[in-house]
Amino acid sequence: MIEVEHLFKKYGDLLAVHDLSFSVEKGQIWGLLGPNAAGKTTTMRILTGYIPATDGKAKVAGYDVFEHPNKVKRITGYLPENVPLYPEMTVQSFLHFVAEIKQIPSTKRKEAVEKAISISSLKSVRGRLIKNISRGFKQRVGIAQALIHDPQVLILDEPTIGLDPAQIIEIRQLIKTLKGDRTIILSTHILAEVTQTCDGVVIINEGKLMASGSLEELTASLQQKYGVFIKLRDGGKGKVEHFENISGVDKVSMKDDGYDIEWTKGEDKRDDLTRYIVERGWGLLEMRPLSLNIEDLYLRVITGGTEQ
Repeated sequence: MIEVEHLFKKYGDLLAVHDLSFSVEKGQIWGLLGPNAAGKTTTMRILTGYIPATDGKAKVAGYDVFEHPNKVKRITGYLPENVPLYPEMTVQSFLHFVAEIKQIPSTKRKEAVEKAISISSLKSVRGRLIKNISRGFKQRVGIAQALIHDPQVLILDEPTIGLDPAQIIEIRQLIKTLKGDRTIILSTHILAEVTQTCDGVVIINEGKLMASGSLEELTASLQQKYGVFIKLRDGGKGKVEHFENISGVDKVSMKDDGYDIEWTKGEDKRDDLTRYIVERGWGLLEMRPLSLNIEDLYLRVITGGTEQ
């Protein structure tokens, strides 16, 4: 649904996007991750036709963004980081205005506005001035204007920025309800957003692609150590030294009420650990695989990952 190939964008001497390539399949939600000034917003603006690229290709639903910008805009909804709202208008009148400038036929505008209000849960504030509603509702209005023309693709730039925890949860739930019928790219620097919302990620830094794929694929490709978390009936710090003495075990650390035990990729010490624990009567209550969490994954890619 979205294809980016060898994309470049220069602002004078500044290379904001450098040879960027990735793709997103239809009906999925993908996160665009990276530190500040990584090139996330620039990439999204290129995909929406808001700014041109210096070089490279970008396609949305088969349409070249540069050769057919108007066709791309008709099938794409865009929520910029700073939502462009008119504070003196009511929610409903603003959405009618957006429906008009997006060239929705006059006979279908009322239906389009009602649908956007319903999907975005704005019924309770539809008649209120935008300046008098909360930040969370303003963000919902921003999403509603992006949805008003029933686009196939949604581009959301920092959709939960500046919201309180309750509002963040509400917007996440709203975005997840839009999955399936639409393909969604959202940029964020909130790592929990990815695990809560996204099917996969594109990680960029200084305009370059560092990694892309599903969370499972990236975790597997970057995992250098393997291991398990175990929980014992008879625990204590004294067990750490015991586990360290098992052949092949590289690292043991206490975590919460259990132990993280790691070994080099290619080995599997689970049978040895189980036998060791049972023979000493320590009581094995839990054993589960260790995996990189999103924070580990992100930091490894940004600080030590290999550029793709």
